[in-house]
Amino acid sequence: MYHVGKDGWLFLTGGSNSVTDQYVRVKEIGFLMRKWRGLILARSRRCRAAGARYIHLVVPEKLSVYDHKLDGLALDARCSPARRLGALLRWSWTGRRAWIDLVGAMRARRDERDLFHRTDTHWNIHGCLLAYRAICRACGAAPRTDFLDRPLTEFRAVLDIGAKLDEPPTEAVQLYDLLRDAARVRVGPLLAACEASGRLGELHVGAHAVFANAASGADPRTVVLFGDSCANFTPYLLTAMLAETFREVHFIWSSSLDWGYIERVRPALVVFEVVERFLPRVPEDDFDVAAYEAEKLEALGLAA
Repeated sequence: MYHVGKDGWLFLTGGSNSVTDQYVRVKEIGFLMRKWRGLILARSRRCRAAGARYIHLVVPEKLSVYDHKLDGLALDARCSPARRLGALLRWSWTGRRAWIDLVGAMRARRDERDLFHRTDTHWNIHGCLLAYRAICRACGAAPRTDFLDRPLTEFRAVLDIGAKLDEPPTEAVQLYDLLRDAARVRVGPLLAACEASGRLGELHVGAHAVFANAASGADPRTVVLFGDSCANFTPYLLTAMLAETFREVHFIWSSSLDWGYIERVRPALVVFEVVERFLPRVPEDDFDVAAYEAEKLEALGLAA
């Protein structure tokens, strides 16, 4: 389900995550946010014991940021799950240190330029840049300032919410090829097999890639990033920005952490990114990317 707002803004309201139902002050949502708070604090403590810093960011729904564009949809953006989770985390030093408030930051900048595609659920380069700079501030890294000078491909396309309309609108898309100093040096067998067979559209959880940056100015730290389509393994989004900044970046598409992987890599930073509408699903943190890849390859008929 979707809602048509002002000025061409389209909003996801239903679907498998029942998005607008999350913007109600009911006990169930409060309970889930308290579970997330406990998980984030536990992740932070475990990372600190392993010599790593944990950083947690939730990519807001457009409903949470552009509520002034809703045009008739009755929704209280103050009930945003991400805002409720951020409020819970402010009560502890560990929580404040882990949490990056993207809802507040994006609402403060929403009238300067679009931070999301108007007909899509995903952020655009400017929303992604805002999050990237916030991560750099949180961990004391020097952000790159030249991403908007990188090679650019522009085209018009029907995007994910727009495709649901009877007469799908097109929207201008800008893809910046962000990788210059960094290079992808290793991929997991699932990503490799899907690339080789032309089946990347079927790949989500379990995608795994490693990037290395030999530039003299790269931050010497290693990052393990657990994320989703807003981070991704492509050269266009958050993973690529971090790869251009740090010596080594490992991306794993998962909302559940793989502690065995973290222990083997021994990163200085563990970054977690998740889209707000997925917050009702609190992970168990029992992910094993290698085992998942093997199972998925078998399921797709791509096992060697």
